[in-house]
Amino acid sequence: MDLNRPIILYMHAGSGNHGCEAIANSTIKMIERKRKDAGVDTHIPVIVVTNSVAEDRKYSLSALEKKGLCRLVEDRHIDREFLPHVFYYGYRKISGDRESFLRFKYKDAFKVYEQELKSYKGKHPGFKAERPLAVSIGGDNYCYPEMVEDLILAHNVFRGKGFETVLWGCSIEPDSLKSKALVSDLKAYSRIYARESITYNALLDAGIAGEKLVLRNDPAFELVTDSVKLPDNFLPDNTVGINLSPMVQAKENVPGITLLNYRNFISYILDETGQNVALIPHVVWANNDDRIPLKSLYDEFKETGRVTLIDDASATTLKGYISKCSFFVGARTHSTIAAYSCSVPTIVIGYSVKSRGIATDLFGTTQNYVLPVQKLKTPNELIKAYEWMIKSTYKKM
Repeated sequence: MDLNRPIILYMHAGSGNHGCEAIANSTIKMIERKRKDAGVDTHIPVIVVTNSVAEDRKYSLSALEKKGLCRLVEDRHIDREFLPHVFYYGYRKISGDRESFLRFKYKDAFKVYEQELKSYKGKHPGFKAERPLAVSIGGDNYCYPEMVEDLILAHNVFRGKGFETVLWGCSIEPDSLKSKALVSDLKAYSRIYARESITYNALLDAGIAGEKLVLRNDPAFELVTDSVKLPDNFLPDNTVGINLSPMVQAKENVPGITLLNYRNFISYILDETGQNVALIPHVVWANNDDRIPLKSLYDEFKETGRVTLIDDASATTLKGYISKCSFFVGARTHSTIAAYSCSVPTIVIGYSVKSRGIATDLFGTTQNYVLPVQKLKTPNELIKAYEWMIKSTYKKM
């Protein structure tokens, strides 16, 4: 991929989801590294279009922006601006121009892009870039049916502005590729990087040309691991890390079964082993906050003195805590990627192709490595998977 040109990273949902942060952080650093290796200036503009600049500047992307490796620009939110909201809804109803909302969304991004490019050319008069690059970095965005139309429209907007487009680190449910509109959109990317083989093979089967496809690990496998000061009851390499998310709970078919499995598992660890427990959030959005179910677990077991609730922190810091665990159970994909990449034995409470695909590529199977939340029916399935893994030879990275 030619990186000697301006780049826009888009479809970044904000760093309150530390998985999104991990992808953006790792991608920006990868661009810097590959530019250095190619003898290319690392300060050619990289624009990160985000749902929340405030979130990104609270965590690790702030330092990357200060180093000049990226510029953060917030999406325009049509639902928060009354007059544009009324105008564009009326305009789209009359004209049928569905892309108008997305042009509004990226209006500031394109303005900043032009400013950054003009400024860079002013400092480097000989700089020439034939075609800018737009990279869609929301790894599992195409897994959510409610997002697909806007993804297609956003892609059209960047193509209409003359950008070459790349889909980066994606997972896509194979069944969704029955949609002709979706397949047509995917064929318009110049390159698609699938982060696991289920998606890769499904794209091939859907007619995406093999020369456009690349199978590579999620970029977050390369996320830096911070050194961390552990709480007193976080025993290094003798603490089971646990992540639970409201999103996974919402997908269960037996009400309350996920929390019951976690509760029983924590009791098992405390009663049957000498390990302690660390509850580690990985998404802290107001409407989807891991700290809510984790706090309920903490309150239930805090009197044991062997359970700690880790505070919110950047993706690199959370990875630091996860790296010190003896075992990890995670619902958020990128919490488990942090564990995998630190060779921490891991069970995933999964709900989509991404968890199945990543585990299959690492271990050759999902059996016992991934417990699909939709299939949880009995209260001790997590304990059984843990016992199997402890008795088996864990295939380290």
